[in-house]
Amino acid sequence: MPRSVIETVESHFQLEANIGGYEAESEAANEIAMAYEHVSKLLATTPFNIAFSEHATASFVAAISSVPFVSGDVVLTTVNDYVSNQIQYLALAQRFGVEVVHAPEAPEGGVDLVEIEALIHRLRPKLVAVTHIPTNSGLVQNVEAIGAMCRAEDVLYLVDGCQSVGQMPVDVQAIGCDYFSATARKYLRGPRGAGFLYVSDRALALGYEPLFPDLRGADWVAPGMYQPAPDAKRFETWEFAWGLVRGTGEAARYALDIGIEPIRDRAWKLADHLRSLLHQQDKVTVLDHGKVLGATVTASVDGWAPADLVRELREHGINTTGQESIDAIIDYTQKGVDGSLRISPHYFNTEEELSVFISSLDEIIR
Repeated sequence: MPRSVIETVESHFQLEANIGGYEAESEAANEIAMAYEHVSKLLATTPFNIAFSEHATASFVAAISSVPFVSGDVVLTTVNDYVSNQIQYLALAQRFGVEVVHAPEAPEGGVDLVEIEALIHRLRPKLVAVTHIPTNSGLVQNVEAIGAMCRAEDVLYLVDGCQSVGQMPVDVQAIGCDYFSATARKYLRGPRGAGFLYVSDRALALGYEPLFPDLRGADWVAPGMYQPAPDAKRFETWEFAWGLVRGTGEAARYALDIGIEPIRDRAWKLADHLRSLLHQQDKVTVLDHGKVLGATVTASVDGWAPADLVRELREHGINTTGQESIDAIIDYTQKGVDGSLRISPHYFNTEEELSVFISSLDEIIR
């Protein structure tokens, strides 16, 4: 996290320690309002359409719970959607009899746009859900093209932007989604334990709301009646760590101040350079496929489990993450691997650090 994000979070927690949680929320009302402003600007929307949450999955769950599924409804998704999302689709299938359909991949990687358009037209899904950038690949899905298809057929559209926010420009109007879920951490460099959700004017006007609203998202207006909030706050809950919300807003402001386009250009350039270095390494296979690749680099190493590589690299002072086959079972099975090592350079990294990584990896492998 940038220093200003840490200081923002710490200052609010200190305020709570000094005067109490409710009092701190009241005293920091202007700063909290600015968090909505900064995050909405990050997504090219308005504060009216922003809800804060505990994390990206909480945002995703709140959105998907608002859809009134019945038996026989179709959820159309991709083979590269995030593992938790895939599990939730299956839970919907078990509980409500929803049919989960995966659009096929294009030969070059990423969802086949011709095939998914045909499926949208033929199946009339209740929901199309797509992960913008998967956790298991550098792939950047063409969510704008899919959004145009959904608008043409008046189909509800949910985008998981956990990996894309803070890494690249995101314009929810251009995407054409009804929901966009994201996290404060990862490429946005905010605190862990915070996330947010974009809700479109259309979804709000249609009356979509989470399955279990609370007093933050609705008013109990009569013994047998409640009234949802008019804006995206109907997807929020009462109990917030407002210091983390403020930290999220500061992370958004910080990224906007640097410039999202320069951030993308720098991070993607480093990732492309890293892939070229990895291609030169014996026993290393780069796993990223797609017309557009982002800053997450995935690779497999012959004879090495990703978790073991992560541990050895941390001994060299290098932070990476590893995945097993169960983290992306369709994609990893198709690629013929049991998982991947994920290396995620950001704009603050350097070419020299990538060289250190390659040298360390080579030493570990040998």
